Amino acid sequence: MRNIRSISKQIVIYFFIILFVYAAVSKLTDFENFQVQVAQSPLLSAFATPIAYGVVLGELAIALMLCFSKSRTLGLYLFLGFMTAFTVYIYLILNYSPFVPCSCGGVLEKMGWWEHLWFNGIVCLVTVTVIITDSDTQSSFTPKLYFTAWTS
Repeated sequence: MRNIRSISKQIVIYFFIILFVYAAVSKLTDFENFQVQVAQSPLLSAFATPIAYGVVLGELAIALMLCFSKSRTLGLYLFLGFMTAFTVYIYLILNYSPFVPCSCGGVLEKMGWWEHLWFNGIVCLVTVTVIITDSDTQSSFTPKLYFTAWTS
């Protein structure tokens, strides 16, 4: 049973790596168009250039962190942070924006905004599950470590 869990976790992490590398490369292949799409967003237009660079560099850095066991825990938390931010952004665009900009490139371009929201939400839940069930994560980021640092 432990072996199946370990293999499943590895497959999920490989999926996360592929997802972020694919997303970053997709954005890089048509970076000008990606910048224009970010600039068209009613929520992000003021910071379009730094956000465009930050998203691509962040996705690549997180994918790289997930490749190595020493940085995997931090990579999982950052992956969850990025995916949560993307999910919240999609939710806000769908519910509070008068204008819905173009969708993502590549395979995800075939998804509508609502499908993308569900996809991101499920990926976030899977990430939380991996973090909770990962023994490396539990030993690296225990609340006890933080409380002892604050009290001393």
